[in-house]
Amino acid sequence: MLFLAIVIPVAVEALHVSSLAGEVAARKGAAARIADRVMNESLVTTNWTGGGQSGTTSEGALDFNWKLTTQSWPKDSTMQLLMAEVTFQAQGKPYTVTLSTLASLQTQQPAQPAPPTTAMNSQ
Repeated sequence: MLFLAIVIPVAVEALHVSSLAGEVAARKGAAARIADRVMNESLVTTNWTGGGQSGTTSEGALDFNWKLTTQSWPKDSTMQLLMAEVTFQAQGKPYTVTLSTLASLQTQQPAQPAPPTTAMNSQ
């Protein structure tokens, strides 16, 4: 009986820890996808230069809060550090996933289209 009194609580706690680990791993994967999507959309639309942004994205029955921030990159004044931070809850505890990248402040001039050419056929 003493053996069971010791083993059963330890086994139940092990199941709880492994359940939490699996839940956190799955939600971290989803949070990383959301951070990647938010960062890519912001880079493509170039709205990251307008200041911080935030929002909530739902994936299934889960809500993920995200925040997009920028700060200057000290090694190059033409670059900004763009960070996407996604927070979520797993079994009542908050967790955060952060992705970051460098983005250029220099505006890129669109390529000028080549002038149209005409072909002349002689007969």
